[in-house]
Amino acid sequence: MKMVEMKVDASELKGDEKKLIEKLADFLKEKTGGDVTTASEVVTVKGEGEGLSKKYVRITLKKFLHKYELTESFRVIGNEENTLKIKQRKLEEED
Repeated sequence: MKMVEMKVDASELKGDEKKLIEKLADFLKEKTGGDVTTASEVVTVKGEGEGLSKKYVRITLKKFLHKYELTESFRVIGNEENTLKIKQRKLEEED
């Protein structure tokens, strides 16, 4: 198995929870079993196997957003290869 590295750009991630990015890193470590490092607002997951496919990491990020009730404010988008971004949703203005 080859080593895979996935980056998560969490620069837009904001919420009531303190240390949300730290919690995200812990959540990814627990769910993927990978080696997780955080550099400012980018969380990097390194490891081998299925737990690090882009699809699995994307699903894990969605579960994280759901856990902290952030799904209405944020979504996960594919950025570049091996990079996912947690993007703030544009709130539709209501009349």
